[in-house]
Amino acid sequence: MSQAAAGASGLPRHVAVIMDGNGRWAQRRALPRHLGHRAGAKAVRATVEGCARRGVEALTIFAFSSENWQRPPDEVTRLMELFVESIDREVDELHRNGICVRFIGDLSRLRAELGAKIAAAEARTAANRRMTLFIAVSYGGRWDIVEAARRLAARVVAGEIKAEAIDEALFADQLQLAGAPEPDLFIRTGGEQRISNFLLWHLAYTEPYFCDTLWPDFDDAELERRLGEHRREPVAQVVSRSHRRVAPGPDPGAQPCPAVVGG
Repeated sequence: MSQAAAGASGLPRHVAVIMDGNGRWAQRRALPRHLGHRAGAKAVRATVEGCARRGVEALTIFAFSSENWQRPPDEVTRLMELFVESIDREVDELHRNGICVRFIGDLSRLRAELGAKIAAAEARTAANRRMTLFIAVSYGGRWDIVEAARRLAARVVAGEIKAEAIDEALFADQLQLAGAPEPDLFIRTGGEQRISNFLLWHLAYTEPYFCDTLWPDFDDAELERRLGEHRREPVAQVVSRSHRRVAPGPDPGAQPCPAVVGG
């Protein structure tokens, strides 16, 4: 589905998701927390498939925040192992389905093995055009903004640009999601109603949807309900929000997926 068609139908161009509730899902079943994360991986697969099938242009999922490094070491280790396993298991299917995979965040903190698999997955899927899947790992919204400010400050010091030339568009070009449409739908599962340092710049005008469903139980039917509610907004309002602060240009559906700044 083209951008124009997606906008006319009220379908969001970019969906952002905080996948909350894996630990509580496991706890309610008297299971170890890491099994909740494994169950959550199935919900990720269903959400990726559901968004791609409906013509969503981009999906960003918050897989591991910069604050998550403070979790118990055993849980962090198991999460890193799950990331490696998931990349090995899913990248072939994502590639076959035309999904471009991009990782955003402070990837320098990851183990060399995981970093190599991330680079390989990005390279393999770089030319895919059906949908872009952004996976936020070791990511924080404040970190993203500070890193963008540092890059611009360095360019000013180097004489490449003048400080007064910095505006919102130039600043946004230094963020991790540079080149992607701004999210027009934000989903958080698990009952919390906050954005938890996720995409602080990008969610300024995004429609939020908070639900009590724990992430492993978030299925295609609930995704469809939320997208259905989004479609029922006035078309002019949806199109206006989905194109806010996005520079005009060729349809990204016909272009390789955007590169990640500092990735």
